[in-house]
Amino acid sequence: MRPSASTKKACGPLPIDSPERRRLPPLLRRAWYGINQAFRRRLAHLGVTPDQFTVFRILLEADSRGLSQRELTHIMTSDPNTVASLLERMETAGLVKRKPHEKDRRAHRIQVLPRGQGIYGRAREVALDLQREILEVLPEGEREEFLENLSLIADHCRQAADASPRRSK
Repeated sequence: MRPSASTKKACGPLPIDSPERRRLPPLLRRAWYGINQAFRRRLAHLGVTPDQFTVFRILLEADSRGLSQRELTHIMTSDPNTVASLLERMETAGLVKRKPHEKDRRAHRIQVLPRGQGIYGRAREVALDLQREILEVLPEGEREEFLENLSLIADHCRQAADASPRRSK
């Protein structure tokens, strides 16, 4: 049972972790899970996943020579093993290719193949439709500000993760 507004005023502000308050982590998780599942279902007919779409988008918006796996992992804010597995599946499906990096013998540049570009084009339309649909819940004049604020939150979440001490095993 949630306290009434008058109870809240009489007791003062609620602690940040109070069950009566909105909490950032569960809200972000609910939003991510909901959009990811909706996107996954809407992309199913194309045979790609939301993560594969993200790879396409990042690669196609980046350097035309392609990105290294390390660069892609950093931009995606993902785990190196997850990205390696994802790229292996995409390469096997003929969606991307790896070619030797011109300066780093240990690295490869990843590029989207024509088949991947075609799938990305169709998936992009699905993504844009879904984004428009979700943002329609907000008044039109508030949508860009919401995205700006969400970007600030995402940047600070990454900074917090980067600043966190790593535990040794």
